[in-house]
Amino acid sequence: MIIYYDNKKQKEEILKNTPEAKLKIIFGRGSRNKLICADNISAMKILLNDYSGRVDLVYIDPPFATNGCFRIGNERTSTISSSNDDDVAYSDTIVGDDFLEFLRERLIFLRELLSERGSIYLHIDCKIGHYVKLIMDEIFGRDMFKNDITRIKCNPKNFNRKAFGNIKDSILFYSKSNSLIWNNPQISFSEDDKMRLFKKIDSDGRRYTTVPLHAPGETIKGNTNKTWKGIKPPKGRHWRTDPDNLEELDKHGIIEWSENGIPRKKIFLDNKDGKKMQDIWEFKDPQYPQYPTEKSLDLLKFIIKASSNEGGLVFDCFAGSGTTLIAAQELNRNWIGIDKSEQAIKIVRKKLDNLPNTLFNKVEYEFLKQI
Repeated sequence: MIIYYDNKKQKEEILKNTPEAKLKIIFGRGSRNKLICADNISAMKILLNDYSGRVDLVYIDPPFATNGCFRIGNERTSTISSSNDDDVAYSDTIVGDDFLEFLRERLIFLRELLSERGSIYLHIDCKIGHYVKLIMDEIFGRDMFKNDITRIKCNPKNFNRKAFGNIKDSILFYSKSNSLIWNNPQISFSEDDKMRLFKKIDSDGRRYTTVPLHAPGETIKGNTNKTWKGIKPPKGRHWRTDPDNLEELDKHGIIEWSENGIPRKKIFLDNKDGKKMQDIWEFKDPQYPQYPTEKSLDLLKFIIKASSNEGGLVFDCFAGSGTTLIAAQELNRNWIGIDKSEQAIKIVRKKLDNLPNTLFNKVEYEFLKQI
């Protein structure tokens, strides 16, 4: 499904007619990491020359079409006061069709920058997110959609309005291809998880559970439909592994036999790294942010660990307070960040300067500014 609106341009027109930014290197010439103070679309146009198909992970937290402005101190107002412009972090006054095209143009460049193994995570809210998903389906392909992640952002509120409280926003996760980088992130079992999921205890005191030895589908070739210890898999199913392997598992006490002679495989708690992360996340925003709409550092570290490898390139063209860049730096990834807000750039540079340097993780970056 393609979304239509009056001011929508052709992809080729966007890529061809967007002007390249003229950038001046302030310091750090030749460093692998880049912090750029510029309009992000014109900066991405020039970055295509060197970075097309090289970015492994994009995370962006763009404006949400709120028709307001955000000030240092996290105060939001509906209009920008000319007498206090110095404390304006960024304005979010592009709305409606103009906002959709504003974002679509940038997503087109982001897809060009992504590697074939790359992924993009786009942070958005429920008021505009459903329209944005249609645009991402168009640009990245509906079959490249991975998740619509619900992110718990704050504690419950008791606002006096005729609606349910809002404690979440969304992250749309797409990949450029099906060969994406995926490190299968795990989260630790809670004490309740351990008691609930691993209810059995063996003679050595190890907690475990059991799972069937067979799986759906019949095997035509191989031995996984053969009889083992006088038992055949149930109709329409097959053994998960060759009977010879089942024999080895049984020999080492990994198979538990029920009173009715039904075998099941033991899964021990102490052999598990954790449980698979689902699509509801709880990463709450900082309580006292340095910058409006600043996101959790743990959230960005989780995303970066899941969808990039050490030495890979992470990109954020709405860098804001620089949380993405800080997380990438601490996890030994290379990074590029862009923001046109002078206030944002000041905060990012201060954070980078305050990061502890180690022998293997020295903070070096090229700072460029649009002229």
